[in-house]
Amino acid sequence: MTDLSVLDLAPVTLGATPADALHNARDLARHAEKLGYRRYWLAEHHNMTGIASAATAVVIGYVAGGTSTIRVGAGGIMLPNHSPLVIAEQFGTLESLYPGRIDLGLGRAPGTDQRTLMALRRDPSAAEHFPQDVMELQALLGPKQPGQSIQAVPGTGLDVPLWILGSSTFGAQLAAMLGLPYAFASHFAPDSLMSALRVYRARFEPSKQQDKPHAMVGVNVVAAETDAEARRLFTSIQQSFTNLFRGTRGKLQPPIDDIETYWSPSEKAQAMGMLGCSFVGSPDTIQRELGAFIARTGADELMVASAIYDHDARKRSYELLAGVQHALGREAVAA
Repeated sequence: MTDLSVLDLAPVTLGATPADALHNARDLARHAEKLGYRRYWLAEHHNMTGIASAATAVVIGYVAGGTSTIRVGAGGIMLPNHSPLVIAEQFGTLESLYPGRIDLGLGRAPGTDQRTLMALRRDPSAAEHFPQDVMELQALLGPKQPGQSIQAVPGTGLDVPLWILGSSTFGAQLAAMLGLPYAFASHFAPDSLMSALRVYRARFEPSKQQDKPHAMVGVNVVAAETDAEARRLFTSIQQSFTNLFRGTRGKLQPPIDDIETYWSPSEKAQAMGMLGCSFVGSPDTIQRELGAFIARTGADELMVASAIYDHDARKRSYELLAGVQHALGREAVAA
């Protein structure tokens, strides 16, 4: 049975505050834990009024402190924004506080625009050193070596599990070379999914952390009692992607009855191209479509994003999806 996990950007909805979003994140993590989701990841983004997870390590600590068994981590930390030593210290601290429950997914994009990147005091060319930074971070979290003068305290020897995140074959090649699990961001960049998975699996070299490939695939899921209600809830996400192209990012908007009145044909084509790995509908609809997607990709795990405006509806969507997972598992056994 394919594992399910949660990707949360701690969305700030219209009329709400970042504090509301963070409280909702911990509440949703508790809900996911009860439903049997494997992990709960938060993502680093900056200068976005609709996302409250910029201080990702801090939010991970808040969520991990409110849960007890679910793995909590970053999906991801944008490593070019940071010193590997600082990240090793942050996640070494988290691992010390919540042993055996922390994941560290690493991306090479800045998670923001160029002007904000300058405000972060980072060199725009830092992404070019991503492979070296990953290996430096890996060494800082590994056992202390003879003559090693720089240590992450805490961090050294804790071997926090690393993941490579990506939306192209670059990340797939790096994850394969280092023998690390790989998460593909098909929830917003689906075009290279299948080619990246092929590269990752074909080139994977076993490592101390991972003896065989493990591919996680990002998807959007909006589940409701009926197809019509799910499609209505999905309009919040569709509006967000449309606003991305308009340069008018903001808080997550409430759903609307007719998305066709909101976007132009070209905006629709762009948004739905990015949302190609989205599954929207009743449990029966999602079971049929998601089952075919899992069979096509061979995904070991699905990382599920569900930016639904109403918090209770969002919790219900993850609840319905957990039921779909069990149904798909029964189908697999029967086959």
